[in-house]
Amino acid sequence: MDGTESSVEFDRPATLRKWPSLGNERRSDGADPYLLLEGSLDDCIRDFMAKPEATRHLYEIHTAPQPPLVTAVLSHEHVAELARLREFL
Repeated sequence: MDGTESSVEFDRPATLRKWPSLGNERRSDGADPYLLLEGSLDDCIRDFMAKPEATRHLYEIHTAPQPPLVTAVLSHEHVAELARLREFL
């Protein structure tokens, strides 16, 4: 990072959601992700990182955007990057 990056407020409200799955793949029948946890962004990241790596693609975090680093819906790749940033800070 070059010193101009924005900070992330990990205490902001967020929800951890999971997509319904079958055989470790998202179901394609139009079902929406369901709520697993409602708390802070930090809480949701910690719970997400505790999931087995092989199933993390089934989860996402919903939160208020914090441009440019945090979008409204965080994919598994994005959450892993934020977890690394959180540990660095």
